[in-house]
Amino acid sequence: MEWDVSFETKCQGMDLSIQDQYHAISFPIYQTATFSRRYLGEQSGFDYTRQSNPTRSQLESVVASLENAHNAIAFASGMAAVTAVMSLFDPGDNIIVDIDLYGGSVRLFDTVCKRYGVEFRTADCSSEDITGYIDDRTKAVYLETPTNPMMHVTDIAKTAELLKSRGILLIVDNTFLSPYLQNPLDLGADIVVHSGTKYIGGHHDTIGGFVVLNDEETAEKIRLILTTTGAGLPPFDSWLILRGIRTLAVRMDRAESNARIIAEHLTHSEHVTKVIYPGLPEHRGHDIMKKQARGFGAMITFEVESKEFAKEVLNNVELFYFAESLGGTETLITYPITQTHAAVPKELLERNGINDRLLRLSVGIEGADDLIAEIDRVFDIASKGK
Repeated sequence: MEWDVSFETKCQGMDLSIQDQYHAISFPIYQTATFSRRYLGEQSGFDYTRQSNPTRSQLESVVASLENAHNAIAFASGMAAVTAVMSLFDPGDNIIVDIDLYGGSVRLFDTVCKRYGVEFRTADCSSEDITGYIDDRTKAVYLETPTNPMMHVTDIAKTAELLKSRGILLIVDNTFLSPYLQNPLDLGADIVVHSGTKYIGGHHDTIGGFVVLNDEETAEKIRLILTTTGAGLPPFDSWLILRGIRTLAVRMDRAESNARIIAEHLTHSEHVTKVIYPGLPEHRGHDIMKKQARGFGAMITFEVESKEFAKEVLNNVELFYFAESLGGTETLITYPITQTHAAVPKELLERNGINDRLLRLSVGIEGADDLIAEIDRVFDIASKGK
């Protein structure tokens, strides 16, 4: 059944035609490895959970609807999703990748994909003319927007237009904004990847990933990779993410509202030398974000006065969690240089400005006044301990 409804309503996964025989409001967890057949030649639609499962299929249907896509394929992690996409390419192909990416993606490209003969060329997709990196072996451009952790913003529609005439795929990691704030396929991207662990799941209680696209032939290749490698999202984890999606819109609204307040507050601190948040008018990607997204997200990167100050902040947070990951209801503070980007080569870290004074906030849905008070408290402690 097709539903011409709002994003918020789509999040509830309301398609009564695929609910179970008891009409459960919470979609059932089909915790089974295999499915029986009563007769030879009979087909229920499901054979073996490594290939497909009703709970996973329901999740894929919901995620596809949120990205206005024909296909979504659910993987056991965001990195499994990225790996599946990279499996589309052959030895000798080259891929242009953004200079600023999640460290796990960089590690995958450097330690796995290169061994199979795929070449990677690094460019600042947000500011460089990438045509100089393109040749007859270029098959794709892979980027995040905003990027992790430096918040570079790339014009998706402009990049897609450049690539379409050349038959080059545009792959966009949409994790930082989620489908609620940005839909890259609508802007011309060919493939979208998500870490479902983050905003889509939203509660730091499971790990998952998605590949979202419209092209049916490519979708079949991705599904074959999932079936063959056994990288599909298990039923219980599929159910957890389905549950998380129900509050995606309200969580994103609150987290972004908090992030705007915190980003502005940080700009007035004498201990902060740089605040990187696309919602600030002075951010060089601010106008592009206004054009291609419905908000600025809840991720903030900021630089403090010294390495010692950063360490004091991390060692004294109480309301924030000093932890990797992002996108949950709780506010997390991360030290990219030793956590999310530890696998990135030193020269690339330096080129991106990722140093030992840089901190990253994933702003949660707590009270904004409490978050501000926590920042002031730890800054006061850090200033006395430096």
